[in-house]
Amino acid sequence: MNQLKARLTRRRFLQAGVATVGALTLAPSGVIGAPGQPGANQRMVVAHIGVGGMGNTHLNNMLRFRTEGKVRIAAVCDVDDNRLEAAATNVGAGVTPYRDYRYLLERKDVDAVLIATPDHWHALQTVHACQNGKHVYVEKPASVTVREGEAMVAAARANRVAVQVGAQARTALGAWQTCRAIRNGIVGRVRKVSCWHYANPVDATPVPDSAPPEALDWDLWLGPLPWRPYNRRYQPANFRWLLESGGGQIRDRGAHQFSTILWCMEADNQIAFTVEATGRPPGKGLWDCPVDMQVTYHFKNPDWTLEWGQPGNKVGKTEFGNVFWGDNGQLILEWEGGYRPANPEAINFKMPAGAKDVYRTAEYEDFNMNHKADWFKAIREGHLRPAVDIEIGHRTATLCNLGNLAYILGRKLTWDGKQVVGDAEANRYLHRPQRYPYML
Repeated sequence: MNQLKARLTRRRFLQAGVATVGALTLAPSGVIGAPGQPGANQRMVVAHIGVGGMGNTHLNNMLRFRTEGKVRIAAVCDVDDNRLEAAATNVGAGVTPYRDYRYLLERKDVDAVLIATPDHWHALQTVHACQNGKHVYVEKPASVTVREGEAMVAAARANRVAVQVGAQARTALGAWQTCRAIRNGIVGRVRKVSCWHYANPVDATPVPDSAPPEALDWDLWLGPLPWRPYNRRYQPANFRWLLESGGGQIRDRGAHQFSTILWCMEADNQIAFTVEATGRPPGKGLWDCPVDMQVTYHFKNPDWTLEWGQPGNKVGKTEFGNVFWGDNGQLILEWEGGYRPANPEAINFKMPAGAKDVYRTAEYEDFNMNHKADWFKAIREGHLRPAVDIEIGHRTATLCNLGNLAYILGRKLTWDGKQVVGDAEANRYLHRPQRYPYML
């Protein structure tokens, strides 16, 4: 009886705002008025798509911005009624809950959306949001295929909106201190950057398929993925350990670490490289990401090497990080420069005469808040290029995605910035079919 009462209460709570089915209707671009401008009264009107995990962090950040009079939270969206109810309750009066993001995007009063859904949804929801004239903050990795990332960049540019990818370290203090030190010669010319990271997990105790939880819209959770029965080893959170939906540690933490490394190396525009990868498959269970993995990228003009080691050579003290190997020494960066401070040498580095400065928004000590403040700044000032603009996020995700592809195919790939040179099979993997109607 108590469970039935809870379900009925939830349905009454959600019925005013939740949409579960319906055709996708995209409003024309520019529905929020002049590009780059916030909504009425200079307060940004925001909505959240995906409010579990990191999405809840984003929501709490916006609640703080709301107390400062900078935003109004108009809507929250999730395919899990329990998470949706919790988020709507957290925001309070004036928020509308949605299960289907497509209805949310039709609202003309919403200026911007924050997307924190599983990776396989990022591209589709970002493109649709851009087409509806919304500015976007989307979690990393930007995409799960190269062609998805290209579509995201094209949509942002065509609709003149700011799309910030959630690689927060680029506006964090630790990464900034490391970047300015590396760019100004603390270890001389850097010829190699190596990463270490702990292994992907193994599904050691498989469970049978089952009916999805009553509160979960399983079809909508799958979205563009091929349909399959529900299994607790897919959801919640475990999507990370499947190559098609999460891509393992390299597409998760690699998206953070590679973003910081490219920034420090001034390599955002080095879009051509070779990649080789080896790995040890899990051997059992539903998860198929390699347990251990070694990926090596070679860049030209300037020449340098990037190594992803899983586990790699743990030079630092924490669970993961990277080392810049220069002609005059080495510099360690624990994690990616967000959740951990910079190495003392970077913190205490004295900028030389004629030093190159490094951009950083520094409005908040909390680096999650600071990264969103940078996004707001790009919107407010109208230049629409935040610190981790979608093009930067796409190029970072391309490193991760091609690392996985080299592992899948078991051979060296040469990437020219548009395609894999001389490899028709590899190029077929740059996109994949998406399930109707969840398709670009």
